Amino acid sequence: MPRRGDAAAVSFEPNAYIRIEANGAVTLWITRSEMGQGVRTNLAATLADELDVDLSRVTLQQAMPGSRFTGIRLRTSGSGSSSATFLALRRAAAAAREMLVAAAASRWSVSPGSCHSELGRVTHRASGRDLSYGELVEAAGAQPVPQKPQLKSPAEWRYIAKPIRRIDARQIAMGAAVYGLDARPANALVAVIQRCPHLDGKLRRFDATRIPGVSHVVPVTSGIFPGVAVVADTTWTAMKGCDALTVEWERGPQSSFDSTRHMEALLAATAQDGYPIRCDGDVPASLALAETHLEAVYEYPFQAHAPVEPMNCAADVKPDRCEVWASTQAPETAYQNAIQKLGLPADAVQVNTTLSGGGFGRRLFVDYVDEAVELSQAIGKPVQVVWRREDDMRNGFFHPASVEKLSAALGGGKIAAWQHKSVGSDLSMFGLPTAEEKRDPQHYAKNEDPWGAYDTPYNFAALQVDYVPVDSPVPTGAWRAVEYPSRVFARESFLDEVAHAFGQDPLQLRIDLLQPGDVLTLGSQKIDRARMIRVLETARAQFAWKQPFAVPGRLAGKGLALNIYDADSYMIQIAEVSSSLTGSDLKIHRILCAFDCGLAINPAGLEGQVESGITWGLSATLHGKIDFRNGVAQQTGYHDFQVMRMNEMPAIETLIVPSDARPGGFGEHPVAPVAPAVANAIFAATGRRLRKLPLSLA
Repeated sequence: MPRRGDAAAVSFEPNAYIRIEANGAVTLWITRSEMGQGVRTNLAATLADELDVDLSRVTLQQAMPGSRFTGIRLRTSGSGSSSATFLALRRAAAAAREMLVAAAASRWSVSPGSCHSELGRVTHRASGRDLSYGELVEAAGAQPVPQKPQLKSPAEWRYIAKPIRRIDARQIAMGAAVYGLDARPANALVAVIQRCPHLDGKLRRFDATRIPGVSHVVPVTSGIFPGVAVVADTTWTAMKGCDALTVEWERGPQSSFDSTRHMEALLAATAQDGYPIRCDGDVPASLALAETHLEAVYEYPFQAHAPVEPMNCAADVKPDRCEVWASTQAPETAYQNAIQKLGLPADAVQVNTTLSGGGFGRRLFVDYVDEAVELSQAIGKPVQVVWRREDDMRNGFFHPASVEKLSAALGGGKIAAWQHKSVGSDLSMFGLPTAEEKRDPQHYAKNEDPWGAYDTPYNFAALQVDYVPVDSPVPTGAWRAVEYPSRVFARESFLDEVAHAFGQDPLQLRIDLLQPGDVLTLGSQKIDRARMIRVLETARAQFAWKQPFAVPGRLAGKGLALNIYDADSYMIQIAEVSSSLTGSDLKIHRILCAFDCGLAINPAGLEGQVESGITWGLSATLHGKIDFRNGVAQQTGYHDFQVMRMNEMPAIETLIVPSDARPGGFGEHPVAPVAPAVANAIFAATGRRLRKLPLSLA
């Protein structure tokens, strides 16, 4: 609808996403957080095509919780930033375009069908008349909003499905982009919090009498770990004051937690009965009658998120309003938490979402926002809470450790039965199951958990999947690809073991197990096995799978893994690795990735996501591990929780398999196949089967 201040300020806002000014400028409200995945570029391109404007004319605004976006999701999770917004944004833009065309047709007293739009103008070809969108904003606002606007055909797209450079790349490269740490309001103080290092600990007392240069020392209770905030004019002063603060902590009953003992408990739990997840055929009978019985156990350690930008948030709480600046994946949660804590009306709270220097699921929880709001209210001044690197590494949420036990009954060159028992912990970030939920034997199966085990895509003659939950006091949460990495590492590695036992090509074995290429319906998911077969066959041909990989003077081999992520993206990865003749070192030369994710909105962006996801997966595969001793996370930074360095990175090649399917998610999808592809390649090169992460030949 039109917005009017003075005559020059008339604009056209047909829905929450779009505003067109009288000068023709177009504003798009981005309803997802930008964390490096390129969603701003994808959505801007989608709008430009469907609204029919030049992409360079589109200005971006970040959506914020409030009445304007009622009913529109602002949460960024599940790899759905582009895929889940694509159709809604197209419809919104198409409706706006049809209203502009109708307004022009009305002015000319012609039918809308005789007019067409092109790059911000409406033209009546028969008479040669045309008007800019800017000239039509007031009249367009008076038009009814179409309920079923006609979407443009792919043949009419200028931007969608074409490689597009990141529209904000220059700002980011030049340091002009605003991240959370940049968003410090005027006159804001800086707070650094000394947090309890122990799991389940409590604050007993603190002594701030000998800390120079600080303005406030205040207990903070709203975070994951209790803490004491040291507030000063500058970040450095607050950090040094935090170091000088003397705090006495009371250790809780979980303060002796040890991750090595926890892993032993997970291993022991593989002997327990679990919650039934899938049961197809008679697996126990098939295992008992098997000619050959294979069994293996795979271990996955605790992992940290470790984004380059640590957690931070600025808040300005006044008696009658609150404003927050945060790099968050969950602005709606931050908004509701502030309203509830402060008792303010909804229109008195504003949450500004900045760019994020990495999210990976960590920023789905808003503990750091709650800390800033609590602290600003306590001291009566605007304040920015800044987490130090060691805080981010030791006092956040972690990817839970898990153990996967797999068994297979083999006979006559076939897999007669497949059994997967997964042992792990629930994600405390989202709340643990209630006692009543735990009594329901179908609790996990109804939630389609655990991913990668529940949605095993293969057509086994008999299949049994069980889940054994083992609690831990470690705060756990969503981590890039969530439950898939550990389960897919085990599933795809063990399938390689089966292929070796058969003396079969592991790629062909997977194709055989996906036959007859039907659609497998599992709960809410429909897994199209034919799409996966097409990906495998394409990769076999394009990546020369059957050609041996050799490195002179070294042991060398290649391995593969596949995954179907949430039934909307289908992927295979092939790793090429080598080792010295003594097997004392490991070099990953190349990772090849072929995938079908439906319509590729921006192929250039997909290539970036593949490289990003594989790099993340390699960090976990080769380095990542968090150890707990006496309830304390031992790693404190990138020196002891290592991530991939440039000199370690392999070449990465990407192959997009064309698809007419709707766009699928992709931000997390390349992560899970990395570890099994590398582990299988190591076996092909050295004959050593590694079943524990991080992988090491030492």
